[in-house]
Amino acid sequence: MTAEVLDAVEEFDVVIVGAGISGIGAATYFSRELPDKSLVVLEARDDIGGTWDLFRYPGIRSDSDLHTFGYEFKPWRHKAAIADAPLIREYLQETVEENGLEHVLRLRHRVVRAEWSSADSKWTLTVQTSDPATGATQVKTIRAGWVFAATGYYRYDEGFSPEFPGRDDFEGQIVHPQHWPEGLDYSGKKVVVIGSGATAITLVPAMTTGAGAARHVTMLQRTPTYVMALPRVDRVALALTKLLGEERGYAVTRFKNIWTEHAVVKGLRTFPKAGRALIRRENIKRLPKGFDVDKHFNPPYDPWDQRLCLAPDGDFFDAIKEGRASVVTDTVARFSKRGIVLTSGEELEADVIVTATGLNLQLFGGMPIVVDGRQVDIADALCYRGMLLSGIPNWAMAIGYTTSSWTLKVGLICRYFIDLVRHMDTRGYDTVVPVAPAGTERKPVMDLQAGYAKRAEKRMPKQGPEKPWRMAMSYPEDAKALRGPVADEHLEFGARRTAAQAPGGRRATHA
Repeated sequence: MTAEVLDAVEEFDVVIVGAGISGIGAATYFSRELPDKSLVVLEARDDIGGTWDLFRYPGIRSDSDLHTFGYEFKPWRHKAAIADAPLIREYLQETVEENGLEHVLRLRHRVVRAEWSSADSKWTLTVQTSDPATGATQVKTIRAGWVFAATGYYRYDEGFSPEFPGRDDFEGQIVHPQHWPEGLDYSGKKVVVIGSGATAITLVPAMTTGAGAARHVTMLQRTPTYVMALPRVDRVALALTKLLGEERGYAVTRFKNIWTEHAVVKGLRTFPKAGRALIRRENIKRLPKGFDVDKHFNPPYDPWDQRLCLAPDGDFFDAIKEGRASVVTDTVARFSKRGIVLTSGEELEADVIVTATGLNLQLFGGMPIVVDGRQVDIADALCYRGMLLSGIPNWAMAIGYTTSSWTLKVGLICRYFIDLVRHMDTRGYDTVVPVAPAGTERKPVMDLQAGYAKRAEKRMPKQGPEKPWRMAMSYPEDAKALRGPVADEHLEFGARRTAAQAPGGRRATHA
């Protein structure tokens, strides 16, 4: 279908791309703190929520507690601190309504191209829209002084699924969690979940409980993962809320959890042998007597080289202990008519195979980014303070933490963005671009050994060896860096030339 091109051009001071937890949070911060700036939020999908609306597999939940994964400005009111996706979507919808964001939110608006002009100090965005009733598409143009990319870092249209030999021979159903079929019936069936990450750890207990439970679920993993059991309900948080009230109780709980999480991550990384022993001891307590913990829960890497997985109230371990689920550590030789043949020669029978094999990373929805007529390869860019990119003017991105709650960093990024915009307004600047020193060492931007991070290294921006070009994965460190001085020698500011100035280009300055 050919898209109709609309001639009218709209202009905004700030365009936020994406209406997930990052975009909605950013829109709230900016509308409150920059009320004189015109703002719009463009969301490609039919609803808000991002990850929490896209993924619909059984049991989908946050791996972080909602006192830190939630916003600092909006208390988490539910009893469960580890929350399922429907509660998170409800929380996001409340945020939209409470802050009047309906007026700036536009659904079914996909940004397909972004072009920067230094002569105008403006971004020109090509936006594809769709009519929910007819499916008709249109293309419109939006101009902006700033783009704040809150698109997350993975592809929404496809997950990672290796090519398994014999896949077409399997007579059952193959499902990827990112595209879970509505109404999938697995009740009374044998299910094999391939993978051992957070999705698999969530799926196994969810598919083995309730009226439509599977007959048995086998988690087939190539490599073990660290799994820790934590309470679903934070009873200290409930007590603090009762004692101090909703607002203050939430703030104190948030402070407590930030520093507890920081201490745990730092402790496990500083003393990996002790951390491994502690996790192993806890696993043994929750698993059946005689279970081969060293085969199935003994990763060949240190804690936090990859993300740890969370089992709320130990639900994953309970499923194994009660015989509803099992773990097999092996590799896939091929699919067969009845299931999966392993390298060891064993065959796992299955009616349903779930390929929880990971994500494909992709920044900014894969849109081309063009600066003054030249398409930018974002893999050549260095991250400045974890949010700006070298060589790309007036472009910020919201990338959260991988070792703690995503939203903690997003909040810091938004506050720095507000300070930066105010700094520019006060001094009459309309352009800022980070400029990396020549010869800066370039390292992968994600400090993880996970497969999805390794597969995407060549397509992602890089980080440097030290601040402000190093991606900090510590909230206390970022809180200090992003709340410090707004400008430094790495930022180049500029303003459009006035008639009295020499023609062409822009005046660059540092401040």
